[in-house]
Amino acid sequence: MNAWLRIAAKPMVRRFREPAATRREMERMASWVVREPEGLCLLQTTLGGRPALSLRVGQTSIGKVILYFHGGGYIAGSPWMYRGVAARLAQLSGIEVLAVDYRLAPEAPFPAAIADAQAAFDGLIAAGYEPAQIVLAGDSAGGGLAFSLLGRLCRQGRAPAGVIAFSPWTDLTCSGGSLRTNARKDALLPVERIGDTVDLALQGHPASDPEVSPLFAAFPDAPPVLIQHSMTEILADDALRMADRLREFGASVTVQSWPDAPHVWQFFDGRVPEARAALEDAAKAARAMLNLPAR
Repeated sequence: MNAWLRIAAKPMVRRFREPAATRREMERMASWVVREPEGLCLLQTTLGGRPALSLRVGQTSIGKVILYFHGGGYIAGSPWMYRGVAARLAQLSGIEVLAVDYRLAPEAPFPAAIADAQAAFDGLIAAGYEPAQIVLAGDSAGGGLAFSLLGRLCRQGRAPAGVIAFSPWTDLTCSGGSLRTNARKDALLPVERIGDTVDLALQGHPASDPEVSPLFAAFPDAPPVLIQHSMTEILADDALRMADRLREFGASVTVQSWPDAPHVWQFFDGRVPEARAALEDAAKAARAMLNLPAR
């Protein structure tokens, strides 16, 4: 998988120029990879005024939900593109996953994504959910978005049941040492393009804003958190420093560091066994956060 990503995917990410074209290329490449679990019930819906996908597989707990934010550097990606990983998480956990189609830059730069994330959470509350019945989850930029929303909710006194993050991007100031030490090791992300992505996503807004870079946010009374990352990805330090930041506020944080997996390897469920193993751990964590018995 790492070899294929180096040959096919990393050059595509490296040469991106125009976001719309990048989105089409990413969706096309993802269509070769995504595997949906059998029995998937996939419904188009709306949440907080934005399109969303509801994903359920088999017997599903009532009154519990995982609110999922997809990756893509805030400029690409969609719930449809990430339906494989979201659906497998739904199947393994026995919990409905709602994936939100939040607005993307540069058409909708910051604060559009965090505004849509807040609206989605508020939409669940309006539908009758309590914060303790909601787990936030996301990958890459979506993992960072989950933590940005977590900071808001903690400061509002409405913390969710927990957060699950796959390879989260939490520092858009790009100060992590792994951006340099893992530049050649990372099989997917070219470090030389991260600055361009930040510029597109923020359109001049300060990257040090805690709602942009949750690494600098406050998390009073934070709930349990699971972070999965690879030791060879350029965002490794984003994950590890995020864990330390949350612990400063008393959060119970579990970090799972995989030795040589690609960025967001969970996306490749059905292709590599490491993806399924990581998602099984995430599903167990989600059930524990929601006080559901182990399956």
